[in-house]
Amino acid sequence: MSSIAAASVETPAVEVTEKKPLKACCACPETKKVRDACIIERGEEQCSSLIEEHKVCMRSLGFKI
Repeated sequence: MSSIAAASVETPAVEVTEKKPLKACCACPETKKVRDACIIERGEEQCSSLIEEHKVCMRSLGFKI
């Protein structure tokens, strides 16, 4: 009688933790939310400091603004 044993081949579970690049729409949500609300309520001219604050945040994450 021949017995055939199936060899189990285990591959180690490798976690791939590649970071996907951050999209501009998802960057700096805190400053973006305040900036957008200000622009809607007051207009762009009245919110220049908040707009600039958001640009500074975006630049700190590597966006070229």
